[in-house]
Amino acid sequence: MGGSTPIAVTIAGSDSGGGAGIQADLKTFSALGVYGASVITALTAQNTVGVTGIHDVPPAFIGAQIDAVFSDIAVDAVKIGMLSRPEAIEAVAAGLERHRQSVVVLDPVMIAASGDRLLVPEAIDTLRARLLPRALLITPNLPEAAALLDEAPAGTLAEVRAQAERLLAFGPRAVLIKGGHGEGPESTDVLLDAEGVLELSAPRVATRNTHGTGCTLSSAIAAGLARGLSLREAVTAAKDYLTRALARSEELEIGRGHGPVHHFHAWW
Repeated sequence: MGGSTPIAVTIAGSDSGGGAGIQADLKTFSALGVYGASVITALTAQNTVGVTGIHDVPPAFIGAQIDAVFSDIAVDAVKIGMLSRPEAIEAVAAGLERHRQSVVVLDPVMIAASGDRLLVPEAIDTLRARLLPRALLITPNLPEAAALLDEAPAGTLAEVRAQAERLLAFGPRAVLIKGGHGEGPESTDVLLDAEGVLELSAPRVATRNTHGTGCTLSSAIAAGLARGLSLREAVTAAKDYLTRALARSEELEIGRGHGPVHHFHAWW
């Protein structure tokens, strides 16, 4: 742990629309009382309707940002989001190794809420080999878990649990498969860690403001870990925070497509 100020770093892509990526992560850290720093891996031209362009940050400059942040700031937790190319994944893995970071929440972002692809297919192999083993927790949704395993998406909770077991074999210390893409009145996330399986259910919130939900959940977990919570406490608190942010999202009028969740629902 660092000093008395809890500090988290997000390593992810920028969302010019402000609802996902680095912007969602920093808002989440702030809302949960954690100081946020950032390493930007890609710029996106993006709004609530879709992604119109991706400009990748050169791998050497990703490394330079990592070195600048970690050489000066005592970081308590790291959240990793969009890494669109194998070279970017390599740069991040090498940076985490250089600075001996172990409290790592990896959100394997592959497809935006709008359906736009954010990861080149050959990057999945690099992600599996280089970053999954370095993660304390990975947080794929149902399609992402399927893509990591090269399988069809799970349809039942038993299949979700089986996929979590197979993902654990790649080396992360815990797996959280999110049920937001599932069916039914409840959204059930399945956490598999050293203690076994924990199912976290919440009523499915009927809203189209779903932009950045995955980024927000993973950064909320990192914020909890930065504040000294156990993994299970951090995951439970993050799910609660996201459920409230979704439930209050209709108070925001942002854009014409999938709007953001309400990160600051406790304040305004």
